[in-house]
Amino acid sequence: MPYYIDELKPGMSERFEKTVTDRDIEMFGEVSGDMNPVHFDEEYARKTIFRGRVAHGVLCLSYISTVLGMKMPGPGTIFVSANSRFKAPVRIGDTVVTICTVREVLEEKRRVLFDCVCKVGDIQVVEGEAWVMAPARPKP
Repeated sequence: MPYYIDELKPGMSERFEKTVTDRDIEMFGEVSGDMNPVHFDEEYARKTIFRGRVAHGVLCLSYISTVLGMKMPGPGTIFVSANSRFKAPVRIGDTVVTICTVREVLEEKRRVLFDCVCKVGDIQVVEGEAWVMAPARPKP
């Protein structure tokens, strides 16, 4: 059930939690075409700044999309834009908790600005903001 634009208020939030698996990374690489060896080759990745394989940063952004498209506002939401910063790597086996919180509602335009964060434990791995167009309440 979506949240309609008239139901959204600053401070409201939703979350999504996902433990990253090797299969997630493989499938994301196949779908996106990003087969960078830092995601797939442990020997190669050990020689990088990450000192081992890491998940695609954009995989975490997809968790933000999950919150916005499936939870709040939910089905019918249109993702308009995002601004994000990658702060720390995510590894296989890490549980990423993604939280999106309403910052601003422009009801007349059906636009909502969310503050978004992805964390692994107490470490912020992604932070940013996203604008969406929230669904309008159906007319009776």
